[in-house]
Amino acid sequence: MTDKVIRIFKIINAIQANPGITAADLAFRCEVNIRTIYRDLEVISHFAPVTNEGRGTGYRFMGKFFMYPLDFSEQESLAFSLLPSVLNQGKIPPGFHSAYDKVMGTHLKEKSRQNGILENIADIIQMGTPAYRKESRNFLQPLIGAILEQRSIRTIYHSQSRNATTAREIDPYYLVPRDQRFYLIGYCHLKGAIRTFRISRFQQVEMTASTFDKGNFNIKHYLKNTWSINRGTRNITFKVRFHPEVARYIREEELFVHPRMSDEGDGTMLFEVTVNNEKEFTKWVLQYGPNAEILEPESARTGLKLQLEQWLEVYQQ
Repeated sequence: MTDKVIRIFKIINAIQANPGITAADLAFRCEVNIRTIYRDLEVISHFAPVTNEGRGTGYRFMGKFFMYPLDFSEQESLAFSLLPSVLNQGKIPPGFHSAYDKVMGTHLKEKSRQNGILENIADIIQMGTPAYRKESRNFLQPLIGAILEQRSIRTIYHSQSRNATTAREIDPYYLVPRDQRFYLIGYCHLKGAIRTFRISRFQQVEMTASTFDKGNFNIKHYLKNTWSINRGTRNITFKVRFHPEVARYIREEELFVHPRMSDEGDGTMLFEVTVNNEKEFTKWVLQYGPNAEILEPESARTGLKLQLEQWLEVYQQ
C-alpha cells in the first residue's frame, strides 16, 4: 500500500510538471507496467480532474487545477502514518521527520476542507420531505463522500411498494436527479444486483470501511432507453406530434434517450423515441395536454382514450 501511495504522488507531480505526459512515460518513471498506471489514473480521477483528449495527447489536469498530492483514503492515510515505524531508523535521512509531519498536517487540513465542501454542497441542494413522514434527513453528504471514496454504505431503506423496511449494504455508483428528487444507483448486496434507490426513502446512512470497484459498469448502458429513472422490460417506439406552441420547449428537454425530431411545414414537430417504460413516457406526454398527440403505437392511443373517458366520467358526476 505504501508503494501505491508514493507512486500516486509521483504521477500527480509528473502530470502537474509535464502536462500531456503519456502513460508510457509515467510507467517508465514509476517503474511499473502501463496497466498499473491506468489503474492509478482511475483512482486519481475520483478526486482530481485528470483528462486525456485522445490517443497520443497524454494526460493533463483540466482548467487551472492544482493540488498537493494528498487526499488519502482511510487505508492510504493509515499506511502512510505507519511509514516511520516500518523504516530502518538508522537509515532515515535528515529532515525526514519534519517533512513527514508537514505531509500529514497538510492531509488533515485537506481532509477537513473536503468535509466542509461536502457540507456546503449538501446545504445548497434542497430536498423535500415525503408526505408520509413528518421529517426527512438530508443524506447527501455521506452519499457523495462514499461515491467519491468508493466506499460501501450501510443503510436502512423503506420500500414503499412492499411497505417494508430492510437493512442493506450498497456500493453507491451515481446520484441521479429526476422530477425534483434524487435517486442513487448502486450495487445492492441484499439483492445481488444493481438497483435504483430513492434517497427520500433512506432512514439511515453510514459509510463503511469497505471499498468497492464498479468494474465495467456503464451508466449510459444501464439507463439505455430509460425515459426517466425506472427501467422497464420491453422496448416500445413512440411517435408523437407536438404543437408549435410547445415544440421549442421539447427541444430543451434533457434526456437519457436520443429522440429523432423533425419539423413539419405547419410548425408542428414529430418526435420519435424508443423507451422501455410506457407508463413513464405517457405520463410525460400528458403534461402537454392537447398540444401533444400520440400517433404510434395504436395501443398507446387506445389506452389514452380509455383513460380520458374515465376522467370524463369522474368530472361529469
